[in-house]
Amino acid sequence: MPTAVVNGSRVNFVQLCDGESRDREHLVMVHGLAANMAFWYFKYACEFAKQYRVTVFDMRGHGRSEMTASGYSPANLASDLAGLLDKLSIEKAHFVAHSFGGLTTMNFALRQRERVLSLVLADTHIAAARHVKGLGEWVHGRRIQGILDEHGFGLDTGDPYFGYKLLTRVAQLQLEGRNVPPELSEMVYPLTSASGGRTAAQWLRLMQSTSAEREMMGDDGLSLEALRCFDFPIIAMYGDLSPARLTGTELLDVWPHAEFRTVRNAGHFFPASRPDEVISACRRFWQGDLARTRRRHRAGEEQRGYFRSDRIFKDTLGWYFTTRELPRVGPFAEFDEAQQILTHAVLNNIAAST
Repeated sequence: MPTAVVNGSRVNFVQLCDGESRDREHLVMVHGLAANMAFWYFKYACEFAKQYRVTVFDMRGHGRSEMTASGYSPANLASDLAGLLDKLSIEKAHFVAHSFGGLTTMNFALRQRERVLSLVLADTHIAAARHVKGLGEWVHGRRIQGILDEHGFGLDTGDPYFGYKLLTRVAQLQLEGRNVPPELSEMVYPLTSASGGRTAAQWLRLMQSTSAEREMMGDDGLSLEALRCFDFPIIAMYGDLSPARLTGTELLDVWPHAEFRTVRNAGHFFPASRPDEVISACRRFWQGDLARTRRRHRAGEEQRGYFRSDRIFKDTLGWYFTTRELPRVGPFAEFDEAQQILTHAVLNNIAAST
């Protein structure tokens, strides 16, 4: 695979484009912690390469990129990203970023906003929202806390950096050959996937032999006030069951022009578990379909965003839809089948009410 030395570190990357690329816009995809470019490559990059010139890469210390002794703050990783774009002569791009990759991408955007055509932000938690009092409670965390206590994890779901510490604890279990409670598997997807053993070893080496843990849990450089300058199109997607959803709630007031979507019954790693929904939302966002159906504000009304979710969604067993009377109908084998029955149900309700 090709590599580039940027910001004092060797970065592993891949570029894809299905067909003539001369007039196509660039799309750059940034993974989160304990993952690598494979997080996007198989289910997303190949699909999006039909429309864009796609670049995926391994962040510093991840995948096949170099693991340096330091340099893991979001600000420095943003310098890595900027250096890679310069090396590849990418002047502007659309960005898709998950979790910590979102911190990196937003730090990049604060410095070089003119290079961002649009941003798809997937379940990114920022420090400014982690510590906001009265913001709310991660309700799903109550159930997770019980599981942690039952298995003696010694972790607190109320810890602002609970997710980072859970990754390390599970990585230790993996290398000890101990089973991970199935209820936690989705929360630590990179460590329980097919290459989980290798990923766990690399994550522990990163935590134990570099300054990554201290840097990643330090200042992420993102104040809510600074983020208000983002005037490019944004869609922020959050899992219903993810603690990062609290950040999404805070960002509603920061980006009144943005689209906010929830992924039903999904946790932090929903891009891996629910790719069909995410791909569909991305395409509709880039095409402007979501903006055309947004709730319009009347004169004098507060400019504020709202979380929305699709009436038709995919879960582990198939496709489902919701109605005002029924929270979950399905499963159906195909999206078209769910849509057909939903349309029939809506028409019957309209007929019954007239």
